[in-house]
Amino acid sequence: MGRLFGTDGVRGVAGSELTIGLATKLGQAGAYVLTKEQAHKPTIIVGCDTRISGGMLASALMAGICSVGADAIFAGVMPTPAIAYLTRKHKVDAGVVISASHNPMEFNGIKFFNGEGYKLSDALEDEIEALIANDMKDINLPTGSGIGKIEYRFDMIREYVDFMKKTVPVDLSGMKIVIDCAEGASYKTSVETLRELGADLVAIHTNPDGTNINSNCGSTHMEELQARVVYEKAALGLAFDGDADRMLAVDENGKMVDGDEIMAICANYMKEKGSLKQDTVVVTVMSNLGFTLMGQEKNLHIEKTKVGDRYVLENMLANGYNLGGEQSGHVIFLDDNTTGDGLLSALHLLQVMVDTGKPLSELAKVMEVLPQALVNAKVPNHKKESFMEYPEIASAVKELEDKFAREGRVLIRPSGTEPLVRVMIEGKDQKQIEEEAKKLAELIMNTML
Repeated sequence: MGRLFGTDGVRGVAGSELTIGLATKLGQAGAYVLTKEQAHKPTIIVGCDTRISGGMLASALMAGICSVGADAIFAGVMPTPAIAYLTRKHKVDAGVVISASHNPMEFNGIKFFNGEGYKLSDALEDEIEALIANDMKDINLPTGSGIGKIEYRFDMIREYVDFMKKTVPVDLSGMKIVIDCAEGASYKTSVETLRELGADLVAIHTNPDGTNINSNCGSTHMEELQARVVYEKAALGLAFDGDADRMLAVDENGKMVDGDEIMAICANYMKEKGSLKQDTVVVTVMSNLGFTLMGQEKNLHIEKTKVGDRYVLENMLANGYNLGGEQSGHVIFLDDNTTGDGLLSALHLLQVMVDTGKPLSELAKVMEVLPQALVNAKVPNHKKESFMEYPEIASAVKELEDKFAREGRVLIRPSGTEPLVRVMIEGKDQKQIEEEAKKLAELIMNTML
């Protein structure tokens, strides 16, 4: 068996790769590992996004949780960061989110938070995997009153909305905002929060039917939102992904503002206010070169990690930083929440706009985004880590690195969640880097298939 856990939990096509059998085992092993030190009867909060498979997998997962003697609280459809918050607030032993984030609807995923609301370390994930690989042989399953129970608490959504309003109490009176909820988990929380803070809100893609999550909408498909912002003459647009842990913005002219630009805007504002710890932002190697140049110009220290919000978070926790994230819009404001939170990022961005009185297009000028081409090469999942072992791929990569060394960069890496190798080139000429990225992606595909 290959490693179950990717960069963001266990993912796969619901029903074939992520089966109810696997969900039950993850519930058993996860509950056992995360609560085995407890003297009391442990409790785990479970939430899901709007995918049709969410209920099926939640039921299987909670059956597993209860079978090892832990209780489950099912909070229903809930953003990933809301489960992280509720886990901390209610002092339960763990939280689980059933979501495949920005992936298509047929996929689903299971990700765990520990009692502090943080994603699990590799060591804990390995412990869970070892139990599953061993078919739970070392675990004595309780009977009678030792079995856990399930409680259904669909009112917890209100607690998260109230927490958001209290954390960034920005007055949005009279500000016209268009939001795209991706037919996903933010379809209630974001709408309620922004309306209650006074925004003149136009909300699109807020009618999830289980099969339309992320479908031509949300942070992975921004075109409709961009057009709508211009049509509505709105101050900005906000796009969430399926589980609302990331957010991308659109300025008043319909131009996209990505995670790098959002972090640049917020970092400089926080630095001015004296609230950016050690004047540092943690980003991944995928962040635009323009972000690094902005940091040099503004005397910000830019710390870089490998790709994945968990590595950003690890660095932040180890070094005492409070702002970090990814170009994809997954931004962590560690003073407020323990994971990326799209709504929280939106509120912080809106706070800067309200306090400075500047339009988003002007604020975004704080950094110059250098042209970037990202092309995905579809490869067999079990081979994706070993692409550099093919001599023709290795030499093509080396050739490209030499070519762009002085005025850009080349980054090739396997996806943590999908059967893909991602080819990213940065340079000055958009057409040239797109052609080169496409050529290399085709070579990778043809060589590895």
